[in-house]
Amino acid sequence: MNPLYIEHIGIAVRNLESAIAKYETLLGVKCFGVDFVEDQGARTAFFQVGGTKIELLESSTPDGPIARYLEKRGEGIHHLAIAVENLSDTLSELASKGVQLIDAEPRRGAEGLSIAFVHPRSTGGVLIEFCEHPGRTELPQ
Repeated sequence: MNPLYIEHIGIAVRNLESAIAKYETLLGVKCFGVDFVEDQGARTAFFQVGGTKIELLESSTPDGPIARYLEKRGEGIHHLAIAVENLSDTLSELASKGVQLIDAEPRRGAEGLSIAFVHPRSTGGVLIEFCEHPGRTELPQ
């Protein structure tokens, strides 16, 4: 495995539009993109902060993973995403080391990334997302 950089920090919010307005004021930068991740039932919004992004996540379904997270924990940091060169190889390596995976195979995430999650039981309670940008292996500018 070769972790390249922190791709983004995911933050669960109840209302995406009001959260976008808050973060635009707080960060002094505009939201650069909104996306919908159908299989997760989530709407996302992104902010570029240096070489890292902040992703706001709102559930689009009452029983989706973000809705369940918000019900248990309220708004706040949901996950940390780390970019890797080869996501399939990373997942194989982690599984061979006994790391509990939520996703054994990559799937589509926001912004067209290939993503997979590691279960928080294997990370001391932190939800970790590994992701791969097709064609990009260096830190974004």
